[in-house]
Amino acid sequence: MSDFSPEPTPGNPVTRHLLEQLRRHPKRVVFTEGEDIRVIQAAARLVAEEVVAPVLLGNRQRIRDLAAANDVSLKFIHIIDPPLASDFGLFCQRVENMARYRTMQIGDPAEIVARPHYFGALMVQYGQADAIVGGNQALPVAYFRALLHTIKPLPSVPKIFGVSILTGSHLKNLGGSEILFLADTCLIPSPDVQELAAIALETGKLAHHFLGRKAFVAMLSHSTKGSAGTPDARRVAAATALAQSEAMKQFLEVSIDGELQADAALDPAAAEIKLPAAEVRPTADVLVFPNLDAAHISLKLLQHVAGAQSYGQLILGLSRPAAQVPRTATVETIFGTAAAIAVEAIKFHQLYPDGEV
Repeated sequence: MSDFSPEPTPGNPVTRHLLEQLRRHPKRVVFTEGEDIRVIQAAARLVAEEVVAPVLLGNRQRIRDLAAANDVSLKFIHIIDPPLASDFGLFCQRVENMARYRTMQIGDPAEIVARPHYFGALMVQYGQADAIVGGNQALPVAYFRALLHTIKPLPSVPKIFGVSILTGSHLKNLGGSEILFLADTCLIPSPDVQELAAIALETGKLAHHFLGRKAFVAMLSHSTKGSAGTPDARRVAAATALAQSEAMKQFLEVSIDGELQADAALDPAAAEIKLPAAEVRPTADVLVFPNLDAAHISLKLLQHVAGAQSYGQLILGLSRPAAQVPRTATVETIFGTAAAIAVEAIKFHQLYPDGEV
């Protein structure tokens, strides 16, 4: 891919910030679809930056041939072919145990563990990698199924969901730090009040960790503070109240407001008109969408019309760091997403030094 470069994207606040953190705390990231030149190039760049120890899953010879044909170094990149791995038998036993404990109906454990998505998820679940990235060659449902069957969920989050991170210096009102977090952009079609509140809280915590300051979360709607009294607007308002209450209980460095139209959330001039009695509010760092249609369409428009650079999805609600990239991902997207989920792994190790949630 032509966007490969040995240097970070110039002036990109996302990758610059991520690399600064990772140089102090390098992490191991497993890529489930390693037979992809985009992944190989992104892995080589992560090694050159000295921020991630990449593990590529796939046929060793095919990966070597791809790298050689494209003049990409595999130095310090670990390659594992799941059926030939030394831990293959151990992982098969663990899958059998999972089936017994969860009363799952499974087939041959060896057939399951041989699939790279499952093997990579098992590596992360059992501490042999710090984070996982996949989806660049597979349908999302196959990747998400492996994550859900293998990695423990967080008991505090009703359903797993996805967060996209956007940046672009040419874009107007793009977050308070030229970084914008969008949620949920991939998994929950119509979140209820509890699910919307959890999305706001977890994404707010993610943004606070990334930005190193209080994060400002906007709960989006077609209505601003009761301007439309529809059931959907009332649902967002109720979710906002619940999220605000939980944020106070948990003493989070997160400010949550809603329901808000997108212009009131992002443009201070629009907010001044639509919220005349309110204090001057900062531009939102996090946008929580009322449903998956609105979120996914907005993400694609910002990418393909406005020219925003997107990283993610970062999958929140699991007990281990995981990310999904689309089949159309560029090398830059894969590189930045891996760096982002590796930074999430830093937080995981700080919160759970013994590896247990």
